[in-house]
Amino acid sequence: MVSLKHSDTRGLVITAHTPPDPQTSHRYNVDCAAIYDMDPVEVGNALALRRHVVEERDDSLVNLTSNCDVFLESRGYKDVCISQEEKHFPLAYSLVVHKNARMVERLIKALYSPSNIFCIHYDGKSSDEFRSAMEGLARCLPNVIIATKIESVFYASISRLKADLHCMSDLLKSEVQWRYIINLCGQDFPLRTNIELVSELTRLNGGNMLESSRPTEAKRDRYKYHHQIQDANFEYQQIPVRTDQEKAPPPHGIEMFIGNAYFVLSREFVEYMQSSNVVKDFLAWSEDTYSPDEHYWATLARLPGVPGGIPRSQPDVTDLMSKTRLVKWSYLEESLYPRCTGEHVRSVCVYGVGEMRWLLNYGHWFANKFDPKVDPIIIQCLEENLQKKRTLLQSLASPGCY
Repeated sequence: MVSLKHSDTRGLVITAHTPPDPQTSHRYNVDCAAIYDMDPVEVGNALALRRHVVEERDDSLVNLTSNCDVFLESRGYKDVCISQEEKHFPLAYSLVVHKNARMVERLIKALYSPSNIFCIHYDGKSSDEFRSAMEGLARCLPNVIIATKIESVFYASISRLKADLHCMSDLLKSEVQWRYIINLCGQDFPLRTNIELVSELTRLNGGNMLESSRPTEAKRDRYKYHHQIQDANFEYQQIPVRTDQEKAPPPHGIEMFIGNAYFVLSREFVEYMQSSNVVKDFLAWSEDTYSPDEHYWATLARLPGVPGGIPRSQPDVTDLMSKTRLVKWSYLEESLYPRCTGEHVRSVCVYGVGEMRWLLNYGHWFANKFDPKVDPIIIQCLEENLQKKRTLLQSLASPGCY
């Protein structure tokens, strides 16, 4: 039996249970509707189960994609049905990823529509197994491509920004006339179905959706001074380090804004970027800054005359106002949102099952961070909810299945 918990699609939880598929990632025997309702017994069960995480190696996806027919059938790609609205409003995705191939595939599956197109940029430092798994996805799925230029991505450096730019360039050259581009990383997951995203983006009417705020003094130091790449004693290996050398002001009198690395941008905006000398000069100026992706998009969105731009006079657009990414910071817990029930990594919450209701009800389109090694059950429950909601919403959409 299928029933709705709410009258609208925000926080929609459907009580039907999907049986495990032996070809999918490991499935846990949990009642996701009860977890959403914060049933103490079921939440406790989920917390106990996550102590026994089944780690999935990248080569498991390599093996699965070695036979595309088996892969497409077992993962349900052949059964994806889209509405007429979705068919006529294709979306593009830039996926900058470096590990956990099964999680990347689950992300694509959650967003999948035959009308959409996905560009995967894997890190030049990724393992051979991970690269093979990504190439297997591109071989089996006709609307998945691998970026033609690959960066070795280092934390807080220009390489992270360039990875997205490479995918943008490739996506503009594709035959798919996508309407919006959304960038994601391997620890993101959608909170809305494709048909819901199409509905939300249609209402944007060509506008862009991203964080864009006036910088604090600490954030100004990220681009006020020249930064130099140096070796670091942790997993990223290299990191931009501030020097005492002040940079020249931004070119063309550009006013600076700050945000995060994630965006929802119209095709017209991206085409403008590709042809603008002002944008090219700003990118060159940003080469030696710290975490340039956290000011690049936020600033470009405020340039006068850009398609779908945010007026400079408009107040700050914070991360909680922009629907692009819902992130829970440790230092804002309890004052702005409930305490993390997973783990913290560099001040960011890696979500646990206790976040399910909060994630689905807050109103954002995507959330970060998820890690099956920390809590695989929250990911499984979001997958189940999306699948059941997709089935229901498609039955209510315009007649026909494409």
